[in-house]
Amino acid sequence: MKKVLALTLALCLTLAMAACGGGGTSGGNTGGGNTGTNSGDSDGGQSSGSGQKTVGIAMPTQDLERWNRDGAYLDEQFQAAGYKTVVTYSNNEVDQQVNDIQNMLAQGVDLLLIAAVDGNALNTVLDDAGADGIPVIAYDRLIMNDNVSYYVSFDNYTVGTLQGTYVKETLDLDNAAGPFNIEFTGGDPADNNAPFFFNGAMDVLKPYIDNGKLNVVSGQTDFNVVGTEQWQTDAALDRAQNVLGSYYADGTQLDAWVCSNDSTALGVAQAITSDYTGSNTVIITGQDGDVANLRNIKDGIQSMTVYKAVNNEVLATLDLAKAILDGSSIDESLIASAGWDFDCDYDTQSYETTPGHTCPSFLLVPDVVTADNLEEKLVTPGYYTVGSDGYLQAANG
Repeated sequence: MKKVLALTLALCLTLAMAACGGGGTSGGNTGGGNTGTNSGDSDGGQSSGSGQKTVGIAMPTQDLERWNRDGAYLDEQFQAAGYKTVVTYSNNEVDQQVNDIQNMLAQGVDLLLIAAVDGNALNTVLDDAGADGIPVIAYDRLIMNDNVSYYVSFDNYTVGTLQGTYVKETLDLDNAAGPFNIEFTGGDPADNNAPFFFNGAMDVLKPYIDNGKLNVVSGQTDFNVVGTEQWQTDAALDRAQNVLGSYYADGTQLDAWVCSNDSTALGVAQAITSDYTGSNTVIITGQDGDVANLRNIKDGIQSMTVYKAVNNEVLATLDLAKAILDGSSIDESLIASAGWDFDCDYDTQSYETTPGHTCPSFLLVPDVVTADNLEEKLVTPGYYTVGSDGYLQAANG
């Protein structure tokens, strides 16, 4: 692991050669898409002879707290660096996101930064971007198209292993007698990150399931069964209530519930609060550091979240985008030259956009947050502040 400094957005390339896409053209400044359009007015920064360059930022939705944070901070940082921006949110609708991206291409953006609604559903519009020589950064979620130039995210498999390891260590599975009862809630099947989260946790815990130390009372251990469409809290709540009603209503004790992210953990926590008849505290995992979940962690309802510092991801992406638009060569040396103070790996083997075609990836390292280290991990670095009620709130509001 390499130590590195920067908050989000390092995107890379002399693109026609290095990765999965190429080139760059001079762009416009008008907005497109269904929600929010922003353009920088300053003239400096990253302009070439053809003028100030424009970055199209396509976010999946405003329904989840984390995408509001990402979209706003990406917009802020790119404009501060001298770029014009076009920012859209697609209401978790694939057709809308395709339309948003088509509009960006029509406006002449120089680079696309996309957090996909569905990583398998953007082939035609990304083929258009490739034909136009527009570099594409897949932000946080991998897109299954070879015109993706780079992928910037956190180590998604590690997110899952951190969740699984937390359960393993909290239940002391290597020493305690057991058996313990556990359930799983996965993420959106359309999100290519979701199986990485699930498999990371399952790879830690499956040996204990196999030897009987852990018991999945519902028998639901397949990702396709436990997945949650669009990471919806209500969908996670409904399924959790069904599981509790079907398998735990007789007083069977539930010891842990592995949830791949905070929006699903919120639903599971609601179900346990309202429908679970046991008297023990159930271990609940999560990911993202959403404010409502941090409140639950402080109150002892949720046990942990895996925090992915959006600021770092944005700054890593920004440095990568600068390198791409400047025509710089991009490889692991970007990490050292950027001087980031957070850990990041340059990975050319783990993520395939099509079978046999890997996409160069910059992968940041996530962190475990519990009630014991909330302030150390989130307040001290400035990501959150402590409100008058003693609960954490986003630093910028």
